[in-house]
Amino acid sequence: MAEQTRTGSRGTRTRSTAGTSTEAAPAPRRRPKNRKAQIAAVAAEAFSERGYHGVGIDEIAAAVGISGPALYRHFPNKYALFRDAALSLGTTLGTAVAEADEDAVDDPAEWLDRLLLAAIRTTVECRRTAGLYRWENRYLTAEDRSEVRSVIWGVNRRVGAALAALRPDLPEPDNVLLSAAMLSVVGSITAHRAPLSNRRIERLLLDACRSVAAVRLEAAGPSRAAAVRTPGLAVANKREVLLHEAILLFHARGYHDVSIEEIGAAAGINASGVYRHFASKSDLLAAAFHRAADRLSVAVNTALADSTSPAEALRALTDVYVRLSFAQSELMSVYFTEIGSLPAAHRTDLRNIQRLNVEEWARLLADVRPGLSAVECRFLVHAALNLVLDIGRLMHFEPTPSNESRVQQLMLVTLLGNSAPRETNS
Repeated sequence: MAEQTRTGSRGTRTRSTAGTSTEAAPAPRRRPKNRKAQIAAVAAEAFSERGYHGVGIDEIAAAVGISGPALYRHFPNKYALFRDAALSLGTTLGTAVAEADEDAVDDPAEWLDRLLLAAIRTTVECRRTAGLYRWENRYLTAEDRSEVRSVIWGVNRRVGAALAALRPDLPEPDNVLLSAAMLSVVGSITAHRAPLSNRRIERLLLDACRSVAAVRLEAAGPSRAAAVRTPGLAVANKREVLLHEAILLFHARGYHDVSIEEIGAAAGINASGVYRHFASKSDLLAAAFHRAADRLSVAVNTALADSTSPAEALRALTDVYVRLSFAQSELMSVYFTEIGSLPAAHRTDLRNIQRLNVEEWARLLADVRPGLSAVECRFLVHAALNLVLDIGRLMHFEPTPSNESRVQQLMLVTLLGNSAPRETNS
């Protein structure tokens, strides 16, 4: 029989011979078995980079290649996604360290190294998502936050047990402090994207953690009196009052949960009065960032001007950075946790300013430790800056000489290592 050509019901051209159709039925689309895991991974990375409010459901769905309604079949809302990401991150770290702790080890130093390497390797693997720990405190419910923290404190306790075996005479408060500092050094890689091979990251962070574990914490020197916050005289400049109150509110509740009306009320003016000084809430946040960046720049310039060597400059920088962080903890906390809330143009400008500040520190460190590459120096600078925020929070930023002295010691040992050359008068 002659072969015939006809048009199918969907307008497509098919061929048939002797009345027998060769048209193949379309294969049914099958949902990937790991679709939920794909969604969770994309969401965790987005939340880590920009925080809870900076991420939309449609954006996550589009990145996975599905629609918003399809995503809701796996997660009922955005909070469920955020909660899943935070809990998964904590569980992954906790499980890795627990598994490394299963086998008995006679040598305490080897025991501690094993736990630290498990934490480092897990953080390296989760580097693009582990920055989420910066946001969990602000956006999780109290119950979920408690669950995440119980896992993290479990990691701290395991590290602390190994440290206690290594240094049995170490007081318990110092053990807690050093354990938290080591994990802060490990977690610092989630706050930046500097490239370095995984193997070199492991070695660099492990060496830094070993230095922290061995540090002999000292009390502050007798020359510095305890810093006590006093109310002082009231500021009359309404713009400064608004900026001050906005920083306190952003720190306490997060940028997105604070309204212009609340900022105005805290400053004693109505919302329309706020707009005479700042065009928008984002302009207030940008002003806070520039205020912090300006003060850090002044601190760097002063430290450099008053120093005669790179090692002396690093000591001066760490001293002024710790004192500034403790004296204005709300401002510094907003500076490091709310950059994702800025509009894109402001965010790019501020990231450039932050990068230049880190580069200045790294340049000095490279002069003191010529065996390190420029990238390795940047890693250590980020680690030192990160632990000021983490350990400062652990201390509730109580500006006592002892607290500030200990945090500066931790910064210096992270940067210089225990075997770093000491300052000389040559």
